[in-house]
Formats: sequence, C-alpha cells, structure tokens
Amino acid sequence: MSAKVVNVETQVAVLSAEPVFRTYEQICLEKLKEVGRSTAAQWAIAMGYTNPNALRKVIRRILTHTPEKMEILGEKIPRFYEAV
Repeated sequence: MSAKVVNVETQVAVLSAEPVFRTYEQICLEKLKEVGRSTAAQWAIAMGYTNPNALRKVIRRILTHTPEKMEILGEKIPRFYEAV
C-alpha cells in the first residue's frame, strides 16, 4: 500500500482596514438621505437630538461649503430639506 500525500494550499485574503474619515456634515447628509424630505426639527430628532434647532449651524455650514449636496424646499418656516 502506498500513502498519498495531498498538498493543500490555503489562500488568505487580506482586506485593507483603512479608516474612512467623514465630517459631521457628511454624516448628517447621509442621515437626511435615509430620512428623506424633512424639516430641520425632524432631521434633528432623527440624529438623536431633542432640541429642534440643534442642526442650524450644520445646515449653515453645508449651505456655505457644499450647497449642491442639499436642496431647500419652501421659503417660509418650516422649510423642508432634502439631500441630493
């Protein structure tokens, strides 16, 4: 009787674990995409805040730096915001 030797090679896939850095504005825009069209108060509640004015500075920074990523619907309060 002869014994057979089987050589089995295992391949290991290494995934790169590079951290993804996002600004708070990007995180808020992603949440707005999940929520859909909403007011600032609804958006703030979805982000976990109890104060409806919690995202005022964030909204202002988004409109100042990247206005193409958010659309404002309506001119009177309550305004509706939607991520583009």
